[in-house]
Amino acid sequence: MGKADSAAGDTTQDAGQAWHALGAQAALDAFESGNDGLSADEAARRLARHGANALPPPPRRHPALRFLSQFNNTLIYFLLAASVAAWALSHVVDAGVIVAVVLVNAIVGFIQEGKAEQALDAIRDMIAPKASVMRDGKRISVPAAALVPGDMVLLEAGDQVPADLRLTRTRALLIDEAILTGESVAAHKSEEPVADDAPLGDRFSMAYSGTLVAAGQGAGVVVATGMGTEIGHISRLIGQVETLTTPLLRQINDFGRRFTGIAIAIAALLFAFAILVRAYAWDDALLVVVALAVGVVPEGLPAVITITLAIGVRRMAARHAIIRRLPAVETLGSTSVICSDKTGTLTRNEMTVRRIVTAEGEVTLDGVGYEPAGALVKDGEPCAAPPHVTVSLARCGLLCNDAVLVRGPGGLWRSEGDPMEGALVAAAMKAGLSPENERAGQRRIDEIPFDARHRFMASLHAGADGAAVWLKGAPEQVMAMCREETTEDGTRPLDEAGWAGRIAAAASEGERVLGFAWRPAPGEKRLSMEGVGEGLVFLGIAGFIDPPREEALAAVAECRSAGIAVKMITGDHGATAAAIARQLGLADDPIVVTGAELEAVSDADLPALARETSVFARTNPEHKLRIVRALQSEGAIVAMTGDGVNDAPALKQADVGIAMGRKGTEAAKQASEMVLVDDNFATIVAAVHEGRTVFDNIRKVIAWTVPTNGGEAIAIIVALVAGLTLPMTPAQILWINMVLTVTLGLVLAFEPAEPDVMQRPPRRLGAPLLSAFLVWRIALVSLLFVAGTFGIFGWALWRGFDVDTARTMVVNTMVVMEIFYLFNVRYMHTVSISWRGIMGTPIVLAALGAVTVAQLAFTYAPFMNALFSSRPVPLLDGLLIVAVGVVLLLILEAEKTFMRRTGLMDRLGD
Repeated sequence: MGKADSAAGDTTQDAGQAWHALGAQAALDAFESGNDGLSADEAARRLARHGANALPPPPRRHPALRFLSQFNNTLIYFLLAASVAAWALSHVVDAGVIVAVVLVNAIVGFIQEGKAEQALDAIRDMIAPKASVMRDGKRISVPAAALVPGDMVLLEAGDQVPADLRLTRTRALLIDEAILTGESVAAHKSEEPVADDAPLGDRFSMAYSGTLVAAGQGAGVVVATGMGTEIGHISRLIGQVETLTTPLLRQINDFGRRFTGIAIAIAALLFAFAILVRAYAWDDALLVVVALAVGVVPEGLPAVITITLAIGVRRMAARHAIIRRLPAVETLGSTSVICSDKTGTLTRNEMTVRRIVTAEGEVTLDGVGYEPAGALVKDGEPCAAPPHVTVSLARCGLLCNDAVLVRGPGGLWRSEGDPMEGALVAAAMKAGLSPENERAGQRRIDEIPFDARHRFMASLHAGADGAAVWLKGAPEQVMAMCREETTEDGTRPLDEAGWAGRIAAAASEGERVLGFAWRPAPGEKRLSMEGVGEGLVFLGIAGFIDPPREEALAAVAECRSAGIAVKMITGDHGATAAAIARQLGLADDPIVVTGAELEAVSDADLPALARETSVFARTNPEHKLRIVRALQSEGAIVAMTGDGVNDAPALKQADVGIAMGRKGTEAAKQASEMVLVDDNFATIVAAVHEGRTVFDNIRKVIAWTVPTNGGEAIAIIVALVAGLTLPMTPAQILWINMVLTVTLGLVLAFEPAEPDVMQRPPRRLGAPLLSAFLVWRIALVSLLFVAGTFGIFGWALWRGFDVDTARTMVVNTMVVMEIFYLFNVRYMHTVSISWRGIMGTPIVLAALGAVTVAQLAFTYAPFMNALFSSRPVPLLDGLLIVAVGVVLLLILEAEKTFMRRTGLMDRLGD
């Protein structure tokens, strides 16, 4: 058994081993197997040696650990410490508010992000549960997990390939390998070896685990099982990819660490200053410091950011984009590059006959997909009566054809059978032919199925006008069997040079080309390989294309206007991909790089190449992974779309992995952060729009929260340092903090998008959470708040009010300024003083009403006067407080207008 062991390895097999280049018999010999398969005893020994044909389960993390990880944030640690201190000082309400906010943040994060990675599970489930094999010379069914290297597996239409096989026998075998290659057309298989360096999509002698047999029959020897298969290889790639922390989370964590360090240092200094210099009792000093800490730390920020993201998730779901990981919402808004699979993402994954070329000229066909609707156009004008030769070619494509078009729910048409044959049925219907009538009128009596060795299909039909042979296949092969071509007036000698040029022109447009021929067959009852070509007359060629989605055209254009580069990464041929790229407008002159060319590029040189290239063709999973990593190495925030197992590693590596919901494999969905329910590329643009809105709203939350908290803290610090009477008591600071956290602190999460959200370039990687403009705005607003605080406090004392009344006016002034500042910050890029800005949104008005009621209670309710040492405020002084808010709004609107008109806002990084 040494040779078999050597071929298969001790525990796993090398998925990269070139079995495709080895002859079928040589592969059988390498595993000491044959057409009768292995004996049951030998299969059992190999199973014990190599293990089950299954992928190992991924490691699991205990739910408790996943929940506790939600608290792993410096800002949260500080808030919990502050809540403990507040509790120790008998401020139970504020301590409870802090703890509640932290718990809400943790619970929402656990629910939204807590799903364990299931990509490995999804791939493992793709291995077929049963397989037909030869054991001891008999055909039996065994669990796919029991397959071993050397087993002889039998394949039929509808089967899922249970392991990697070197095919030893094929009969019209078609295998759909889209999950591995991205090819929209099933691959024709044969037992003949191919070149050692053939890419995955051209290994016609192999059948890979997880792919689907679309038609025909075959048999093959198992050369790899479990982790040794191509799917196993992809599984290892997924396992090696580390889930990236999103840009927002990285910045929030960094902001939290820095902010906490500064807050702790200032609190310690103030505590020492209050005791040593101002002779405060230690418990009074500690109470002031805790109140300041809770006031200055934006404890609601994590929760508000989580709520903002959750709202984005809800909005995206309404636009058919399902978010699996919460922070991906914001990351989408920062996306600078979208790497998109072609088949089924940018295109419809439905073959369409784009043109029919005969000796009489070219006819183009309108319409896309399998829907039999669309005109035939010749010389720019619709054909009321299509040319006779065109109709004959369409009839040939309809009769020499096994596909059927079916109209499903919602009026959607689909092909039952080979996609190209389905497209030919649709083309025949556009030409005015009825599939039912034509097939009934010319009954098929024999056929030669398509085979990769002879590269054509032929069928013999008997009808009222006699028997005829119809044939389609590779155009070069079909022309080689013909001596004449059909014209409107009869036949003439075949113009091989002219046809070669027409075929090349169609291929250069990215079309797949089929040739068609026919001949009368009086008296024939059977077809033979030797006689099928006698007397054939060439009808012409048809060019097929998987057309771009119409909505993808507009989506790509919007991406480019938003500064987002779109790159196509596909397993399809370069010419086809380039043609689709031109139609989509990915680039004016798209640069195409193939997988083979990519392998010759070093990792150091790849980032520059990836930046300039629009189309990557004939790629495998490693190529996609390298491309995404290369783009990320230059600071790009990359979104990767895909639907196949072959896309899963790159989907996981990308900053945002986007899977197709309808046609996507489960493995792709589980490796992604977002799933498109409608498989529509345009939905990605809508999601980016929502993502940018979410980030705008997060910045608005920060721009409102930090300076308002800062204004409170600075006012207390100034009073302590200057030896002045505190303008607010610790309890009043906590009141402001509590009432605004649960009202105004939340409303900015619900803001709609600003008008120019998709006209701005993407946020660059590494851009600080607080831009220079925001830092300036925070400093300015904080100082204005301090000025308003001491201005009102001094006014109240000048008016002869007692300290409690003055402090009550200060608290109300702080709240009013925060309200007016909220209206200013709702529009960061446009004027806020407008009818729409003044009216606000329903949630803004509701929050404003809640704050107003709370402040009226704080000021005039006797029990609140007792709790917080507040006092009623005269009406005229109340109006003065409102006027302070109006002045603040006018100052900030003037500042915003000046910054925007002078360009300072852009230069400061807004």
